[in-house]
Amino acid sequence: MKTTSIICFLSLICFMAIGQTDKSKRASPPDSTTVTTTDGVNIVINYSRPSVKGRELGVDIAPVGKVWRTGANEATTFQVDQDVTIEGKALPAGKYSLYSIPGEQQTTIIFNKTWDQWGTKYDDGSDALRVEVNNGSQSEFEEQFKISAMPSGLITLNWGEHSIPFTVKKK
Repeated sequence: MKTTSIICFLSLICFMAIGQTDKSKRASPPDSTTVTTTDGVNIVINYSRPSVKGRELGVDIAPVGKVWRTGANEATTFQVDQDVTIEGKALPAGKYSLYSIPGEQQTTIIFNKTWDQWGTKYDDGSDALRVEVNNGSQSEFEEQFKISAMPSGLITLNWGEHSIPFTVKKK
């Protein structure tokens, strides 16, 4: 009887662990965007897409003036296969986590060397680059956070009415 109980318990744990691996069923499902820019840089961005769900951006979620994980769940990753500039500032080829500090007029985009982690484990001592970009807006409301990448090297973070663009160029 004891052995049967232990086997049932272990089976239940395994079943629960396997059920949790389907990330597409998360409230903030995973997504990615990839692009090869016109100057030959391959960019791969992996992130999760939180929803607004009636919350106020900049207040209830992604608060103004505080570091935000720029997505949900695991840290958003940003990978380039060549040395690049982001808004004119150098970033070596590699894989980074992407964080941001939303602001009223500008947002700080942060490329952090520690990428294989849960999104809330940010350590500014591992920052590779920070750039300030002007906030923009979009006419259509975007319920779920979305990152887009264009062949021109324009990367845009869209959520709610907000649009945060930055440009990647080959160094």
